[in-house]
Amino acid sequence: MTERFDVPCEDPEGKLERALMEEYLHSKKHSFDDLNSLPDTERRRLLEDAALYADQRLAEVGARAHYVENLHRHQ
Repeated sequence: MTERFDVPCEDPEGKLERALMEEYLHSKKHSFDDLNSLPDTERRRLLEDAALYADQRLAEVGARAHYVENLHRHQ
């Protein structure tokens, strides 16, 4: 089974999400390139964990941006 992990060029948050997922995969000694060589259950688990990691980091980035925006608004 071959899966593609493309992100549209016009989606900056998508690019960040992919980079964060790749960061997670690298921390587990994997990359998007080698996922297809893994057993299906392991590949899916890694992708789910990477997506969760990216989602949490994106939420953190969003919260920080909102906080900074509020600081500037009240100055």
